[in-house]
Amino acid sequence: MSRLTTHVLDLFHGRPAEGVLLRLHSADSRELLAECRTDGTGRAACALAEKEPLADGRYELVFAIASYFARAGIRLPEPPFLEEIVIRFGVSGRTDPYHLPLLVTPWSYTVYRGR
Repeated sequence: MSRLTTHVLDLFHGRPAEGVLLRLHSADSRELLAECRTDGTGRAACALAEKEPLADGRYELVFAIASYFARAGIRLPEPPFLEEIVIRFGVSGRTDPYHLPLLVTPWSYTVYRGR
């Protein structure tokens, strides 16, 4: 079983992205496992699966990014280019932590598995 953490960095403004709504789902059953917002450091305030490790399986981490940039004063088209960013990932047979940082602008993003 593995632990999951994340943080979001707003590359447009050059700062951590505070207040981004995150949802963690089981990709197979679509069950909602956690929902929270990032804190002032851009980290998940609910720590997602930091306390309850993830079992082997497929997951989706959904970042509500358009609403974050709209609240930050960015004028977005309708519909926005990036409304939600869905990261689909697998956990298998490891106890190493999974850290999924998201670097984002209103028009682009990068995600990777960190430590």
